[in-house]
Amino acid sequence: MAYIQYGRNIVRHINTIKGTTFLQNSDRVLHHPLLYAAQGVRYRKLEVILTTTIDKLGKAGETVKVAPGYFRNHLMPKLLAVPNIDKFAYLISEQRKIYQPKEVEEVKEVPKTKEDTMKEYQTAAKRLDSAKLVLRRFIKVDNELRSPVTKDELVAEVARQLCVLIEPENLHLPSPLSSLGEFEVPLRLPRSIPLPEGKIQWTLNVKIRKK
Repeated sequence: MAYIQYGRNIVRHINTIKGTTFLQNSDRVLHHPLLYAAQGVRYRKLEVILTTTIDKLGKAGETVKVAPGYFRNHLMPKLLAVPNIDKFAYLISEQRKIYQPKEVEEVKEVPKTKEDTMKEYQTAAKRLDSAKLVLRRFIKVDNELRSPVTKDELVAEVARQLCVLIEPENLHLPSPLSSLGEFEVPLRLPRSIPLPEGKIQWTLNVKIRKK
């Protein structure tokens, strides 16, 4: 006990000069080997390799320094880290090569040219002109519909049945369709879309059947 007390007195003597403690000024702290010898091993840290990413500590595969107690009581039992030795370092590097997800390649979107846009418009126009839109409605008497078919309903059915998006302005429908039968609804499409040979205008074929 006398030796331990003697060591503590030496530490106090090193840290105090002229009645002023060096710990009050961090710039004047004297790091002496005897200070660490007297305080034991709590100032030593271990180098470990993290097996998983830990917040505020490091990412998986990194080498960090931690307190021995923290590694012994928390990291090692949960296999969150392993000692930084050659064997474990090799195993961790090989496992990361196998299980590390592949980097996702960036897909750069190529801007469309006017020609590509015009081809899309032409394909959509041909689909509208060649297809037949079929609607089912309840009737009253003499094939009269209970509720007339409006432009908005035709636009919605074109998107659902033909997978083509159009606007109400693209349909020339002066009045709603109010009876059963087949109708040719003119389409107002840009003049830049070329018409097939022998065709005057684009049309949408609509057939209204009773339920």
